[in-house]
Amino acid sequence: MQPEESELTPIQGLQMITEVITKTKDNLREHSFGFLLWGWLIAAASFLFFILHTYTSFSLYFLPFPILVTAGILVTLRFYAGKRYSSETYLSYYLKRLWLVLGLSFILVVVIGVIGQNPPFTYTLLIAGIGTLVSGLVLRFRPLMLGGVLFMLFSIGSVVTPDRYKPLLQGIAVIAGYIIPGYRLKNSTL
Repeated sequence: MQPEESELTPIQGLQMITEVITKTKDNLREHSFGFLLWGWLIAAASFLFFILHTYTSFSLYFLPFPILVTAGILVTLRFYAGKRYSSETYLSYYLKRLWLVLGLSFILVVVIGVIGQNPPFTYTLLIAGIGTLVSGLVLRFRPLMLGGVLFMLFSIGSVVTPDRYKPLLQGIAVIAGYIIPGYRLKNSTL
């Protein structure tokens, strides 16, 4: 005994296709969350670091980074833990793993930089550029591609920037590389 197959009417088929396209667009727009969250957190930490280090005598001027990064990790984990999908696209699967590895790379670069007493800004900008450019390429979203290229250019620029101004440069780079493309992605019709 074979189970009965139900045939779709042309209207039901079009509705199903429309629903799949809409869900795919929404899933792509969801990727804006990470760019916006981390963009705002890292921009704020960078600018606060610069202000505290340049204009105050506060000896713990670096604290905005560990505090905001810890908050960002917790918010990110909570956001993605709350997203239970009945099915996950290969694209979402790939991007999650890419940014997980890059996140670990960010942490390693910072730890290595602190131990070696070298500001890690050049390398964190380069890692952000790689992740953003690859994300833009796989999403086929030009603003993210451009954001990734800008991060790489800022990384090169940081080599000739005095250490004192590197946090300021990073804050500007994050606005150009994460925040602006993140809002474009969030508001896109893809």
